[in-house]
Amino acid sequence: MSVDFRDESFPILKEYLIYQQTVRQKSAKTVSEYFLDLRLFFRYLKVKRGLVAADSDGEIDFEKIKIDDVDLSLIRSVTLIDAYEYMSYLQNERGNHASARSRKVSSLRGFFKYITKKQHYLEVNPIEELETPKKQKALPKYLTLEQSIELLDAVEGNHRERDYAIITLFLNCGLRVSEMAGLNYTDIRNDGTLRVVGKGNKERIVYLNSACINAINDYMRVRPVDGVKDKKALFISRNNNRMSVKTIQAMVYKYLEKIGLSSQGYSCHKLRHTAATLMYQHGGVDVRVLKEVLGHENLGTTEIYTHLSSEQMKNAADSNPLSKIKKK
Repeated sequence: MSVDFRDESFPILKEYLIYQQTVRQKSAKTVSEYFLDLRLFFRYLKVKRGLVAADSDGEIDFEKIKIDDVDLSLIRSVTLIDAYEYMSYLQNERGNHASARSRKVSSLRGFFKYITKKQHYLEVNPIEELETPKKQKALPKYLTLEQSIELLDAVEGNHRERDYAIITLFLNCGLRVSEMAGLNYTDIRNDGTLRVVGKGNKERIVYLNSACINAINDYMRVRPVDGVKDKKALFISRNNNRMSVKTIQAMVYKYLEKIGLSSQGYSCHKLRHTAATLMYQHGGVDVRVLKEVLGHENLGTTEIYTHLSSEQMKNAADSNPLSKIKKK
């Protein structure tokens, strides 16, 4: 859900967000997140500087603090200590975990870099040395090869060709659910590739293997034509509309529940993790190639898929030449 920042922002912040939206081509959702993060920081700063009046009970309603009066003098007063104390406030008062604090650090750094380097409102960036909180690396949850096959085998019903094609694309191409919902049948090309529109309207080309091509061909033979409201949509709902993100999610949950995985934190995004993990672990796909397949902006995002399975770790231990040595 996006938030309109124009009414609540002060001029410099508004300028920065418009820059992100128009020049950097960030999505409305991303720009909204930047706004909410920066609004929170300047609310905190105004309270810290004693610029917010308390009510008759001596309380301050933090969520109602306006920031449209923030000026350059307040921005210039920001120090690195302010930023670290803000991080402490986020952790201790708001209960933000490392990942949430990291995003807020990123929002702050982006804003202050822009007003220092791009617009020269500041001579020195006061938070240039602000460090990102260390995040505990969590391995992505994914289906095993056997579970993936079981999920495909579970597909049945009146829309089985459509559902099978969707799950096949998830498991083989690693699409995001929003990308799946946005597919048009014209995105399927004669050369066996698929045009995908990802985050920030960035296009990429995905190569379809034989399983995907066969599943799509089977579906296209039964895909509704008459009465379809969005003529170009690839996947059509039972109401002859383009399948929405929620409809696709509900369909996937149905089959995950059927094979006993619905209560274990699996989802459409976990099928994306599964595709990436299977390509890396079983197909030996280079992580840089995987980055392009998944449409990641940074290699660091992709590197989480280089985790080792317990079986691989066991094989590594067993392959040690000293593994069979016994005490004399």
